[in-house]
Amino acid sequence: MARRSGSSLRCCLVIFAVVSALVVCGPVLYWRFKKSFGLSDSKASSSSCPPCICNCPPPLSLLKMAPGLANLSVTDCGNNDPDLKREMEKQFVDLLTEELKLQEAVAEEHARRMNVTLAEAKRVASQYQKEAEKCIAATETCEEARERGEALVIRERKVTSLWERRARQMGWEGE
Repeated sequence: MARRSGSSLRCCLVIFAVVSALVVCGPVLYWRFKKSFGLSDSKASSSSCPPCICNCPPPLSLLKMAPGLANLSVTDCGNNDPDLKREMEKQFVDLLTEELKLQEAVAEEHARRMNVTLAEAKRVASQYQKEAEKCIAATETCEEARERGEALVIRERKVTSLWERRARQMGWEGE
């Protein structure tokens, strides 16, 4: 069974390869054969057709549209530009050195910006820390005042219950 499926797979691959080749090469071969077989017919058909008379103006040349383009040549490109001339005369090592200096300057600028950003972040963090410490201190003060208030309420309840008990002993009946 496996051998049969392998052979059918090979057959399908061969058919696919042939069809692909015909799809790719078919149009070219078709036009070549049509051209070679159709030569006698095209001569006969061209003799029966009268020549075309055309009063069209000649196409504009590139020189008439942009006259300055005719003087351009690669050899004299940039000869008039002193900056470009100076750059082209530099050696490869000089160019690499200049590139490294530029990268170093960019890195220093980046480091400077990072240091400024870090200092600003530290300043803001310090400010938030101070505010947090103030809030913690205020919370502790409030908590201590609440605890003292609770203790005072408990003490007042005890005193009140003591006085109420004494009043009941003296004959007060309450509400």
